[in-house]
Amino acid sequence: MAQHTTNPKGNKDTLKQIEFYFEKNQKPIIGVLVAILIIVGGYFGYKNFILLPKEEKASAALFPAERAFEIDSFTQVLNGDGISQGALKVISKFSGTKAANLAHYYAGMSYLQTGDFPNAIKQLESFDGKKTPFEYLTYGALGDAYMETNNAAKAIDFYKKAAQNENDNFTSPLFLFRAGLASELNGKNTEAIKFYKEVKEKYPYSQQARDIDKYLARLGDVSVN
Repeated sequence: MAQHTTNPKGNKDTLKQIEFYFEKNQKPIIGVLVAILIIVGGYFGYKNFILLPKEEKASAALFPAERAFEIDSFTQVLNGDGISQGALKVISKFSGTKAANLAHYYAGMSYLQTGDFPNAIKQLESFDGKKTPFEYLTYGALGDAYMETNNAAKAIDFYKKAAQNENDNFTSPLFLFRAGLASELNGKNTEAIKFYKEVKEKYPYSQQARDIDKYLARLGDVSVN
C-alpha cells in the first residue's frame, strides 16, 4: 500500500506565495471590500433613515386629500384647505414616494370632475396604477378625458384597456359600452357593434346589457341571439 508523504518545503513555498500575493494586492482587495460595505450600508441607511421616514411623511400629508376625495371636495383635494396640503403639494414635495404616485390619481380624478381635462390627462398618465385597485378605473377615466378633448381614437384605446378586467361585472361592461359609443361617434360602426355585442354576450345581467339591443338596432344589427 503506497504511503503519501508531505513536503514541508512545498507547503511553506505555497504559503509564502499566498502571503506575498495578499501583501501585494491587499490594498485593492481591501478597497473593494470597503466599497461593497459602503454601498450595502449606504443602501440600508438610505432605506431606513431617509426613504421610510419620507414615505411616512408623504402618506400623512396625503391623508386629508384622500378624505376630501371621499366627500367630493375636489378643489380641496387638489390644493388643500389652508391647513392641510393638497395632492399637488404632495406630488411636488414628496416626489418618488408611493404616496406621491397615488396623489397623481387623486389629482387626475379631481381635475376630471372639475372639467379640467388636459390636467386630468396629465395627472392620470403620470400615475403608475399597475396591479393596484385603481388600474382599470384610471384607464376608464383617461378614456373619458380624451373623449372630452375630442380624441375619440385614444379614448377607445383606454376604454378597451379599462374593460380587460373580466372579473369586474360592473365597470367592465360600462367601459365596453363607452367604447361602443365612442366608436359610433367616431363613425366606426362595425367596431361599435362588436363592443355592444361583447356587452350583451359577456355581461348579460349588467345595466348596460338591458338596452343594448336598442343600440345594436340603430346600427342595423337586429339579430336575436
